[in-house]
Amino acid sequence: MSSRELSYAEAIREALAIALERDERVFLMGEDIGVYGGAFQVTGDLVDRFGEERVMDTPISELGGAGVAVGAALTGMRPVYEFQFSDFSMLAMEQIVNQAAKLRYMLGGAVNVPVVFRMPTGSGLGGAAQHSQSIEAWYAHVPGLKVVEPSTPEDVKGMLLAAIKDPDPVIVFEHKLLYKMKGATPEGYYETPLDRAVVRREGRDLTIVAAAIMVHRALEAADILAKEGIEAEVIDLRSLRPIDKDAIVASVKTTGRLLAVYEGVKTLGIGAEISAIVAESEAFDYLDAPIMRLGGVEAPIPYSPVLEKAAVPQTDDIVAAARRLALTEV
Repeated sequence: MSSRELSYAEAIREALAIALERDERVFLMGEDIGVYGGAFQVTGDLVDRFGEERVMDTPISELGGAGVAVGAALTGMRPVYEFQFSDFSMLAMEQIVNQAAKLRYMLGGAVNVPVVFRMPTGSGLGGAAQHSQSIEAWYAHVPGLKVVEPSTPEDVKGMLLAAIKDPDPVIVFEHKLLYKMKGATPEGYYETPLDRAVVRREGRDLTIVAAAIMVHRALEAADILAKEGIEAEVIDLRSLRPIDKDAIVASVKTTGRLLAVYEGVKTLGIGAEISAIVAESEAFDYLDAPIMRLGGVEAPIPYSPVLEKAAVPQTDDIVAAARRLALTEV
C-alpha cells in the first residue's frame, strides 16, 4: 500500500471521506463542522462534497447532539459526533456513559450502539482551564466504551476507520497539538486495531509508556538519554480501553524499569492503571527499581503560556525522570 505525507488533521478528514463514500449509513454531526469546517478545521470541505444531510451542523447542545447520535446508532446508522473540545463532553456524560456504553448490556445483546465520538483534547494552545483538560482516564474507566488516542496520522486514519466500523461506541481522543503534525499515511482504506500498543523505539534500560503527544516527547527524551548511554524503550499505547497489557508486561520484563508518562492529572490517571498492570503481573519480579509516574500537576490548566507548559510533562521533564529512574535500584 503506497503512502504519502499527510497532517494528522488531513488524515482524519480523509478517513471521514472514505467512510462517507463507502457506507451510506455514515454521517457526521457536530457544532460548526459544516460551512465553518470544524473548530480546528478538520472536517474542512466535507459538507461541500457530501451535503448537509450527511455533514450536519448541530445546535449548541452537547447533550442533545450526543443523544441524537446514540439514537441514530440504535436504528442502524453510523454517526460520528465531534465535540469542539473534549471538555465539553462532560455535558453529554448521560448519553455517553449511561446510554451508549450500557444499552447493549442492558438489552441482553439485542442491540448495538455503533457511534463514534471525536474529542480534541489536551493543552498547549492557550485554551485555559475549561478547554485544555486531558480526561481520557474518565472514559477509560467505563465498561462498554472503547477509548483510543492515536499519536500519528497513519494511526488516526486507521483507528478512526476501524472505530466507524466497530459495533460498539468508540471515543477517539485527538490531541490538538498533533493536528498539524505530518507523517507518512497509507492511501485508501485500511484499519488499525483498536486494542494493540506499538513499540516506537526499542531499548534495554527502561520502558516509557505514553500516548498521543507524550509519545513524541518520550521519543525526543529517548534520543537525549541515548547520548548519555541510557537506552529507553518507548511504548505507544494507542488504545486506553482495551489496554494492551501484554505489550507493557513484555517490555518491562526486558528493561526492568517502568516510567508512565501522561498529560492528565497524576492522581488516578492512566499511569495508575499502567503501574497496576505491571505490579499485578509476572513483570513485577523483573523490576530493578520502583515504578514511576509522571503526570500533570494537581491543578486546572493555567492560561499563562509559561504556567501551562509547566503544568504538564515536557521533554525535559521526561529526561529528568528517566535519568533518575535509570540510576535507582530497588
